Amino acid sequence: MTFPNIVQDLIDYFERLPGVGPKTAQRLVFYLLSFPDEELKNFGGLISGLKERTCLCENCKNISEETFCSVCKDSSRVRNQILVVASPLDVVALEKTDYNGHYHVLHGLIDPLSYIGPEDIYIESLLKRIKELIRDEVVPVEIVLATNASMEGESTAHFIQDLLRERYDSDKIVITRIGRGLPVGGDIEYADDNTLSRALDGRKEI
Repeated sequence: MTFPNIVQDLIDYFERLPGVGPKTAQRLVFYLLSFPDEELKNFGGLISGLKERTCLCENCKNISEETFCSVCKDSSRVRNQILVVASPLDVVALEKTDYNGHYHVLHGLIDPLSYIGPEDIYIESLLKRIKELIRDEVVPVEIVLATNASMEGESTAHFIQDLLRERYDSDKIVITRIGRGLPVGGDIEYADDNTLSRALDGRKEI
């Protein structure tokens, strides 16, 4: 059976989403066809305005609606503790724990096979934040490397660790890595609250 062009185009777009196969894409599109006109317009408006109505926090690079996100504007957070993650979804997961420091979102991991180098993710802005904290004598700064326990996650953590060790003495910066609780190859965004809490508690200096 041949679908109308617009239906097929939408199916093709849905298939590009993670975890969505051809059958699921078809079901989603035909479900949308059953939406009332007003709801469908609202849905389309939200999608079309998604990029326009969001931005990256100027400080931590998390998704925000304003120049600075709610975490960075919260004066009660521990200022000299920065937890480095790959994705905004990792922040969502870790906010369910009792962590009360700040974040830095890299928006990716170093992956030479996919042509993603250090310059393609937000490492430089992390270094800038650390430099400013040390300049303001908010020391020691603790950097918690919370990238996934995958080859790319480990490589990115080691790269950041080496950069910081080259630039700062141990009295200025403490580097820790989340440990027990996360299985090798596991993703932070899919871990439960207790697992993440244990991983944070089990972080160690590296």
